[in-house]
Amino acid sequence: MKLFRTLFLLLLVSPVVLAEQSVETDRYIIHYNAFNSSIVAPEVAQRHNLLRSRYTAMLNIAVFEKQKDGSKQAIKAVLSGNVANLMQQTQQISFTPIKEDKALYYIGSFNFGNEEIMHVTIDVQPDPNQAATKIRFDQKFYTE
Repeated sequence: MKLFRTLFLLLLVSPVVLAEQSVETDRYIIHYNAFNSSIVAPEVAQRHNLLRSRYTAMLNIAVFEKQKDGSKQAIKAVLSGNVANLMQQTQQISFTPIKEDKALYYIGSFNFGNEEIMHVTIDVQPDPNQAATKIRFDQKFYTE
């Protein structure tokens, strides 16, 4: 929860606009966002063994299951993904789960160059008996 609060506070004070997006299915809500890792506080990065660099982006994903009472509950999921730049140079993304209190987040990272547009593809599979939800988006990243 502290990581989420830290990231949320950084969103409020950061001059860079960070958009959180989501995908909703009949059973799940998947929140995701990507940002330059240098905005993460050094102590938070150290506590969770995350690499901070102006040339490294982080991808933050949280998966929630819709409950019958209308609430949502953070759940585990299997994630895989990759990013590619305009020259089709591809990097695989591996995700690290971070659990704090009732919160569960997955953080992945990848490298980029200044003003580089990255094509991000993520497969999120909360239920091993169902097909993964595919998320695709493009985002331009800045080193400053």
